[in-house]
Amino acid sequence: MTSTVLVFLDPAHPDGRVEDASKPQLFVTDLGATRGDGVFETLLVMDGHVRKLPAHLRRLASSARLLELDVPEHEAWERAVVTALDEYQREVGPLQEVVVRLVATRGVEGAHAPTCWVSASAPHPNAKRQREHGIDVILLERGYDSAIGERAPWLLLGAKTLSYAVNMAALRYAHGQGADDVIFTSSDGKVLEGPTSTVLVAHAETDDAGRVTAKRLVTPQLDSGILPGTSQGALFAAAKEAGWELGYGPLEPEDLFDADAVWLISSVRLLTPVNRLDGKAIGADPELVRALTAELAVLFDRIA
Repeated sequence: MTSTVLVFLDPAHPDGRVEDASKPQLFVTDLGATRGDGVFETLLVMDGHVRKLPAHLRRLASSARLLELDVPEHEAWERAVVTALDEYQREVGPLQEVVVRLVATRGVEGAHAPTCWVSASAPHPNAKRQREHGIDVILLERGYDSAIGERAPWLLLGAKTLSYAVNMAALRYAHGQGADDVIFTSSDGKVLEGPTSTVLVAHAETDDAGRVTAKRLVTPQLDSGILPGTSQGALFAAAKEAGWELGYGPLEPEDLFDADAVWLISSVRLLTPVNRLDGKAIGADPELVRALTAELAVLFDRIA
């Protein structure tokens, strides 16, 4: 038995074809393996509830269109997810916290058919620890200016592709510097995103008694060559209903240092506070940071 469940999307199996994830399954000529030519999504199941599946399927389809890659319709993915989770529950255990990945590659070279699968596995232990205790982050330049996405759509900056070698190299570099994660900046000095996350910044106004009277939540501009975050979008909608003021950049590094709180948000790690940025503590009031984090975490937990 393996702790990862694997289900291939297959026209001959409408609900998906279950395979053994501990055995070789991918052809060595698959363009996803040889060239990173494909797209993916990662989402979280908590207490049996699949979070934001429609948003992830929409982004998967959007990424595939940017790559001119034909992928199955949403319903086929949904059926495969159900099959994967049923199999996971049968083989591994309760669906308390499960990471689900949807992957589509251009397929075997010359075959003209995509390779698509769903996997279900337990999250890395670091995800929960970082979510609960926060992380130290460093700023790294990505090497592009913030308008490159519009000038060079072939760079696919708005698509979630399998070409993650640069992102993983950035994380290894951060670990070598004693940090947990990275926030990328553009060559013209704008804040972009993390290798696997979206940046959120908060400012709060307080009265003489220290009570919060206004709250503003800001994220980088979506047209700055970043991946639109499904978690950021869902949290913004919930925060707006709760009375938060919202904004979309532009953000510069100084805005992060001046913020009352900064988070990296993603579908698996969820809302993760940034404790230190380039060695400098974020937020002058730790209690305020904890209060803002707790409030947003409650809103985020309610997201479908």
